[in-house]
Amino acid sequence: MTDLATLTDLLIARQDLSTEDAGAAATALASPEVSDEVKAAFLTALSAKGESVAELAAFARAFRARAVDPEVGAWSAQAIDIVGTGGDHAGGFNISSLVVLVLASAGVPVMKHGNRGITSKCGSADLLAGLGVDLAASPEKLRRALAELGFVFFFAPNYHPAFKNIGPVRKALAARGQRSVFNILGPLINPGRPAHVLMGVFAEAWVPKLAGALDALDCTAGLVAHGVIGPTGGIDELTTATTNRVRGAGRLRAIDTNWTASDFGLAQAPFVELQGGDLATNLALTDAVLAGRGPVGLVETIALNAAVGLWLTGKIAEVKDGIDAARDLLLGGAVKAKIAATREFYRA
Repeated sequence: MTDLATLTDLLIARQDLSTEDAGAAATALASPEVSDEVKAAFLTALSAKGESVAELAAFARAFRARAVDPEVGAWSAQAIDIVGTGGDHAGGFNISSLVVLVLASAGVPVMKHGNRGITSKCGSADLLAGLGVDLAASPEKLRRALAELGFVFFFAPNYHPAFKNIGPVRKALAARGQRSVFNILGPLINPGRPAHVLMGVFAEAWVPKLAGALDALDCTAGLVAHGVIGPTGGIDELTTATTNRVRGAGRLRAIDTNWTASDFGLAQAPFVELQGGDLATNLALTDAVLAGRGPVGLVETIALNAAVGLWLTGKIAEVKDGIDAARDLLLGGAVKAKIAATREFYRA
């Protein structure tokens, strides 16, 4: 097997890795036998060159193969993941977590994969745990959750043991202000392998690459989105407050455009209406939304994303067709009931 230092030299020479070399690199990165210094040099060189679509897909395949299998294949063909890369530093609310609950209330099986907040004050795992999800639940319990609740949350540290030998390097790079491929790999390695994906990404330049990677990974239908807040920033969400750069994968690969709220008959919101905070703040915002007291822009953004999820999974013909239904589920008591059922399920 080619060693990691040799592969680093290829990257420094601006050569893309072959699928086989990327797989070998993944093996080396996951190995306790390779030093952190060698791993850091490789990840630095890969980032400096720029990860290709083929490299992203190869890394995703390699780490999917190393993930714990939750044995949820019976749901995978119908299921969707609503996920973001994080790392946008925009301070947005956990939009995707409430979209999960709307879609589950609509009868769409959802397999969400995520972690606690790293670059944010409240990650998807933090909010969902606050709403009653047991992050330590066994795969057997999670299979029951899919059957009874219609959604499941795969807490990433429980399913990717190979990452324990990469964590220290990632932390060291982050301390230097440097990202690595692992900053954007998480949304591609959901252990449940749902066939549909709605993915938000922290930077516009990553939209076509991640859409290409989903395509290479045989995603049935996917959409990658980045919300442009201004010339120097954005959010890893599709929102009613931003111009949204979107690109499709699978049967939606022809989509390559920009969306705005007006495309769906919605008003453009001020971005402040989408902002969240720490866990206590976001739980209070959740209560406000469900009680009909939430910011209009946040409510409409959740409804828009849920409608996109219904469209991705083939439940509706056009995104516009699902917005009213999604809003009704969010505000009419269905999501509140889903949260109550979730608390009861994980208490049992």
